[in-house]
Amino acid sequence: MLEKIPHAVGEALSGLKAGIEKTAYDADFADVPETLVLTSPAFADGTDIPARFTADGPGTSPPLAWSGLPDGTAALVLLVEDAGSPTPQPLVHLIVWNLSIATVALDEGALPSPDSPVDRTGLGKNSFLRAAWLPPDPPSGHGRHAYVFQLYALGKALTLPDNPGRGALLAAMQGQVVGKGRLIGTYARA
Repeated sequence: MLEKIPHAVGEALSGLKAGIEKTAYDADFADVPETLVLTSPAFADGTDIPARFTADGPGTSPPLAWSGLPDGTAALVLLVEDAGSPTPQPLVHLIVWNLSIATVALDEGALPSPDSPVDRTGLGKNSFLRAAWLPPDPPSGHGRHAYVFQLYALGKALTLPDNPGRGALLAAMQGQVVGKGRLIGTYARA
């Protein structure tokens, strides 16, 4: 959708970015210990996300793996935000809540895209109000975006309505986060 923004408009907005400091990781859970290690076999921390995981490719979700769950972890939350978005707050690309602690990885394409006909239980709404993986889709000319993959260990499972948004998720997580980890992937259009 953002690929339709003209290149000149993307360039004009290039100085406007939400910022990493506004992601949940830094704004809402800054004091939580960084005990989790979040990685992807598809890209290293701080490097480019391959196009196949973006709107310029098929847009499948990237593979992820993690370790370092603190004792007492009851559930996990995975949140992906675009800190480079030309919006006041980062765009939400993914919410997965109450992920089982027995899960230590997600395969490539494990998370549904907006058009896939799968069960959406445990998924929250992205910024386009869909319970799905929203592939990176930065405006042409806007520059490099930082996609912040955040994993949170919770002391108890969350009770939320189906497909919550970012606000409801973060409110429910308050006081429950016992560890966190992140992986940053970047992407830009020419």
